[in-house]
Amino acid sequence: MKPDAARSPQEQALRHVASLSSGPPVDPALRVTLNFHPDRMVRDRPILLALAEDGVYHSQFVTGASNGGLTAHPGGDRWRWENRIFNGAYDLAPTHERPVYGALNFRRKPLGAAPRFGSAHFRLTAETLPRATFCYPDSFLQPSAFGVATSMSLIDLAEADDQDALDDYIEAQIHGPLVLEHHAEALVLDPSYRETPVEAAARRLPCPIEWHPGLQLTVEELRRHPEFRGQEYVDLGAEIAVDGVLNPRVIGDAARTGHYDQQSLKKVWHCLARFGTAGISRHTACHTPARLRDT
Repeated sequence: MKPDAARSPQEQALRHVASLSSGPPVDPALRVTLNFHPDRMVRDRPILLALAEDGVYHSQFVTGASNGGLTAHPGGDRWRWENRIFNGAYDLAPTHERPVYGALNFRRKPLGAAPRFGSAHFRLTAETLPRATFCYPDSFLQPSAFGVATSMSLIDLAEADDQDALDDYIEAQIHGPLVLEHHAEALVLDPSYRETPVEAAARRLPCPIEWHPGLQLTVEELRRHPEFRGQEYVDLGAEIAVDGVLNPRVIGDAARTGHYDQQSLKKVWHCLARFGTAGISRHTACHTPARLRDT
């Protein structure tokens, strides 16, 4: 199917992926979620303040920021993946028209469909489902299985697969603008951010705030899994832990010091997201180790 100049890039992309899809419609009660780290910076601004001021959730092509790889530029990996999946629909489109990425929360996880990308998530409205396309596995793996809201067999495929828990998601691409006031049912945060600047910034958003059960990982448990991402990330996690515990806020505090490689901290986050358990202590979360104070 060739691009149709009479259709918008979004229409072309949806039409092309629909032609590759089969299966029953998506349960309209399911939601797409957009996982991200709520305490990171985007162009020297806290991400939640930037979202509150703009009111729109933009793609990596616009923000230049990502919780995965930074390949959203002409000729980059993300550009090539979108060229392949959407049959060139976005090749000549302005960057702000490109889709944003999330995942279908078919397992109804409290932390969102794809916590490997962050501890917080926006839960999108049902209205966004008809303008979503889906693939399994993740687009960087060159998938051959696709879906749209009216025709999708990917849930059966994902449930039959034997992926690691961090990779157990159906990628979603939302076509058209994501205006938070209209398209976000809620922002769901980790309770380690209660009574922090993150909560204060979140309350400036035009959508409700909710709290998931929280994640924490003891250093003792972290040390049982050096094979997952490597011993150096176990050691880094132990170094930044507060009172022997990691949680999303602790990793975010370390990220903002500038003392640690961001990709290394991402691996520590993967360990927390993979092996962490619910039930964070607010008191533990509010302490900062001496080596990270006043930096």
